[in-house]
Amino acid sequence: MVRVPLPQFATDDREPGHIGEVIETATTEFVAQCLEPETLDFPAMPPFGSWVKAQDEESGNLILAVVTYVTTCPIDSVHRARALGMSLEELREQQPQIFAMLKTEFRSAIAGFIDSQQKPFQYLPPRPPQIHQAVHKCTAEEVLSFTTEFDFLRMLLQVSDVPTEALVGSVLRDIYQLRKCDRSWLVAAGRALSLLMRDNYDGLKYILGQIHSV
Repeated sequence: MVRVPLPQFATDDREPGHIGEVIETATTEFVAQCLEPETLDFPAMPPFGSWVKAQDEESGNLILAVVTYVTTCPIDSVHRARALGMSLEELREQQPQIFAMLKTEFRSAIAGFIDSQQKPFQYLPPRPPQIHQAVHKCTAEEVLSFTTEFDFLRMLLQVSDVPTEALVGSVLRDIYQLRKCDRSWLVAAGRALSLLMRDNYDGLKYILGQIHSV
């Protein structure tokens, strides 16, 4: 397995890549709320299938996860958003309070972790990140290093309440692009996936079709 260096988190909450904060945590996943932008704008949604990370400070483990669901909704359950027929610029000028009344949250499935000795593991960590831990985007280098092995595919195929075939396809497609369309990596990933999905040929074909469409 390839060793990935642990990132050095800065104390500034607005450091590059800091996109959210854990508000709900469980053994297999965590939910984070996006940080409010400093300008009148909606929080940036992390893409479906993108890689994020959060630290379990007590163990020193860096938890790696994949975004499986994103939602923007009112901050309370009483007021519902309604259509206003305005452009984003018109909202800024005439209804600036709108931006403070909405929140963006995302759910992430844990795909593995990197321990305090900088050793990566593609299975569930002993503990998920704690509440209020910072959530960062993974760097391209971290994603490339962590996905040299393919055990994370088994983790993603077991994620519930999401279209897993679309999720796996999105994850593999993004990694393939990061690897500058490395054909040998794609072949190895396809072989690993075919073993895991040998009883689901149609699903396998669907996933591989998404990657080859790049």
